Amino acid sequence: MSENVEQKQEKDHFVLYLSLIVVALVGVILAVKSAESEKFAPIRAEIGEEMAQMNIRVIAERGD
Repeated sequence: MSENVEQKQEKDHFVLYLSLIVVALVGVILAVKSAESEKFAPIRAEIGEEMAQMNIRVIAERGD
């Protein structure tokens, strides 16, 4: 009977360890994504500025 109790406790610890690992992995992924966004923010701003400068209408003179 004591074997059954030990097995149940091991399952509980397994779920706890698994959930801690999942939470840690999600935290690491979010930290990496946040750092990646911060790293590319100036590049995105520069691309947006270039697009704004290039987004002008040029009216060509027609020789109709």
